Amino acid sequence: MTTETQTFQAEVRKLLDILIHSLYTDREIFLRELISNASDALHRLKFEMLTNPEVRDPDIELAIRIDGDPDNLRLTISDSGIGMTRDELAMHLGTIAHSGAEAFMRSLDNRQAADQIGQFGVGFYSVFMVAEEVRVTSLSYRPDAQAWTWISRGEDSYWLEPGERSERGTTIEIKLKEEAREFAERSRLIGIIHQHSDFVSFPIYVNSDAANRQTALWRQSASELSDEAANEFYKQLTFDPQSPLLHVRVNTDAPVQIYALLYIPSHQDYGLFGTRQDFGLKLYSHKIRIQTHNKELLPNYLRFVEGVVDSDDIKLNVSRETVQSDPAMRRIKKVLGGRVFDALEKLAKEDAERYATFWAAFGVFIKEGLASEFDDRERLLTLLRFYSSRSGEKLASLSDYVSRMAAKQRAIYYIVGDDLETIKRSPHLDYFRKEGLEVLYLVDALDGFLPSALREYEGFQLQNVDDAGLDLPGSKGEKEGEEEGESPSDERIRPLIDRVKAQLGDRVVDVHSTNLLVEHPARLVSPAGSFGSEMDRVRRLLDQDYETPRKTLELNPGHPLVTGLAELAQTEGHNELVAAAIEQLFDNCLLSEGLHPNPATMVDRIQVLMEAALGKA
Repeated sequence: MTTETQTFQAEVRKLLDILIHSLYTDREIFLRELISNASDALHRLKFEMLTNPEVRDPDIELAIRIDGDPDNLRLTISDSGIGMTRDELAMHLGTIAHSGAEAFMRSLDNRQAADQIGQFGVGFYSVFMVAEEVRVTSLSYRPDAQAWTWISRGEDSYWLEPGERSERGTTIEIKLKEEAREFAERSRLIGIIHQHSDFVSFPIYVNSDAANRQTALWRQSASELSDEAANEFYKQLTFDPQSPLLHVRVNTDAPVQIYALLYIPSHQDYGLFGTRQDFGLKLYSHKIRIQTHNKELLPNYLRFVEGVVDSDDIKLNVSRETVQSDPAMRRIKKVLGGRVFDALEKLAKEDAERYATFWAAFGVFIKEGLASEFDDRERLLTLLRFYSSRSGEKLASLSDYVSRMAAKQRAIYYIVGDDLETIKRSPHLDYFRKEGLEVLYLVDALDGFLPSALREYEGFQLQNVDDAGLDLPGSKGEKEGEEEGESPSDERIRPLIDRVKAQLGDRVVDVHSTNLLVEHPARLVSPAGSFGSEMDRVRRLLDQDYETPRKTLELNPGHPLVTGLAELAQTEGHNELVAAAIEQLFDNCLLSEGLHPNPATMVDRIQVLMEAALGKA
């Protein structure tokens, strides 16, 4: 028996060039492909042993063995799988894109071979990205079979000759190119296995040492998966030393087969406007990693979710490095998003303290979803939480707010600010404290977009407390005198109002008195029809040609500071003092709104006012 020279089927030279130089983005993928083929062969052998007692070497370990020799540029990959005869070697390796795994799957009437990833039959040829020569020696499981060797240098022809192998299975001997020496290094081989093939169902040995974990936790049943094991896997997956807040287990066959293990971290390590791009779920098919950061499996606003997704139903491109867009992917996205919502709703209902931890870390992303994904609006509304003037240290849902509304209340009131402590001191809250009306505190960076995204909840419109056109229960009668123009209280402080208008000029839209202030002397309100302070804050945060907005200044005619200034404004002897006090009053309002462009400009004026106060004393 002598060596046979065979020619690859039509246009193989051109096709091999594409496979070697264009199809794959990373050379290390070749090892994933060869391990996948070895895994397929082992699964086929297991299936054969279920019905055929006459299998060669039935007692040898089902395993994959990899040996690297960097000094001699040698890499050997061996399995104890089903093996191949001479004709099968010629058919599977001599015919580009002939997939034995695909043919095997078609021969089955059930899903017993679902662990096979081979679909296209081209993965083997990726070895020529790193190989000068490849020798494949195989001995079939059939008791009367003989070993044969297939040899190729990735050119137009290949050779077949009798081989030497005493046990069932296949050995691939690779003569590496000089620039591919790294792929014979033990540490490099183990790293690639951990990256792509860690959960292959059979043991993988590298230079005789076990290199893969085998057990895919996400494919275990809920009863088998302990919290401790799930948490430990999360730490290995993310390199986060802290345990996750919760994990979500998904195991379903309809409408699409999905195995998934998703995690909500206990903290976030990147901001809403950060540049981190390495988010996304790890995608597997048949327990072989396809993508490290798949961003299509969940809505973008859920990008804080970590975890793995495994499905045998997804369609891969020919290089098995990317996923084709198809209905299965859309169904997977819908199922995963729904399960995350279910888990968060359950957490909010059963453990308010842990949900508060989640909200502190990721609430801003839920608000982003409300502003960007209209289809998810109803479920996102149930997850929203706020601090408020009545909730104290606890978070309140919109449902909580509505349940506590006053009998005649016709709107949901909110206030926007930089932080809770600043908001609590806002003059806008005077009336609401007096009347016992609850106000939601909006302090996140994205809260400027939230009111326009929400608009209303259960029929109640959202209104900013700095809106000049507020619809307030109990205030209409008191404001009737203002509706046609000026309030009667304006006349009591008319000299001051005129003086303020003249001094501030076009820095304000208008100046008048109000009966909505109690403890504070003045406030700034947004004119009717304007975008409101929430969008002013967004523009300031984004620095989009930001200018201090013009607002209406409202004065409290019952406050001692205002009445005192009104008296001084009628005299000519205190012009400098009144002017300084008016500027400081206006600056105080800008500060409380978070709108002051440069607080340092107040220093000299404050000193003047302090000196005047000491002189008066």
